[in-house]
Amino acid sequence: MAYPQLTITFLGTGTSTGVPMIGCGCYVCTSPDEKDKRLRSSILVQSANTTIVVDTTPDFRQQMLRIDNKTLDAVLFTHPHKDHTAGLDDVRPYNFFFKKPIEVYANSLTEEALKREFAYVFSDFRYPGIPDIDLITIDDSPFVIGDIPVQPITVWHHKMPVYAFRFGDFTYITDANRIDEKEKDKIKGSKIMVLNALRHEDHISHFTLNQAIALAQELQVPETYFTHISHQLGRHQEVEDSLPPGIHVAHDGLKLMI
Repeated sequence: MAYPQLTITFLGTGTSTGVPMIGCGCYVCTSPDEKDKRLRSSILVQSANTTIVVDTTPDFRQQMLRIDNKTLDAVLFTHPHKDHTAGLDDVRPYNFFFKKPIEVYANSLTEEALKREFAYVFSDFRYPGIPDIDLITIDDSPFVIGDIPVQPITVWHHKMPVYAFRFGDFTYITDANRIDEKEKDKIKGSKIMVLNALRHEDHISHFTLNQAIALAQELQVPETYFTHISHQLGRHQEVEDSLPPGIHVAHDGLKLMI
C-alpha cells in the first residue's frame, strides 16, 4: 500500500512534569543543552493536505507558537491523563481562523474525561468563544483523517488501556509498560517507531530505558526514537551516545520525514 509522505514534528518529549522539573537543581535540569529542555509529550503529523496533533498537552499553546503552526484539522487523544489533554481549550484560534470545528478523536474512556474536565465545551448553552469541536468516538478499527490512515493500537499504562497510533509506516507509542502480542503484530513492519522510555529504574506504568530498547529490538523496527522522558534518564547526549544503532533519544523540535 502506498502511504502519503508524512512529516513528524516532536512538539514535546518530556514526562508529565516536563524537563527541567519545577524546583529541581539536578544535573539534567540544569543542563545548558537545549535538547534537555522538554515540554510534555506530543507530536504533529502532517501530509501535504492534513495536519493532526496527537494529544493537547498543558504546553499546547506554547508548542504551536514555537513551530509557528497555522493549520490544524484534527486532534487524536491517546488517553485521558491531564498531561495529554489539558491544552484542549487552546484549539480556539483554529476555530476562529478556519470557521469550522476541530475534529477530536478519542476512545470512550477519554471522552468521559473530556466531558467532565471541559464541561463548558459540551454544555447545551454555547457560551461565545468556547472551543468548537466535533467529538468522534474511536475503537481499535482503522480510519482515515484527510489523506492520513490511522490504525489504533491498544497498549497498557499499568491497568489503563492507552491508544498508540500507526500512521502508514510510522508508529507512535506513549505511556505504556506492556503491549499484548496481538497488538505488537500491528506495529511490525513499521519503518519508524516512537516509544516511551521514562528512566532507568522500574516504574509501575512506563517502560524503562532497557525495556524500551529490548522492545525496539524485538519488533525489529529499523529506526526507534524514545520520548516521554524524565530528568531521571540523564542528559540527552550522554543517553544518545549509549544506545544501540538505529535507536535514538528524541528531542523537542525534531522532525522526521517518512
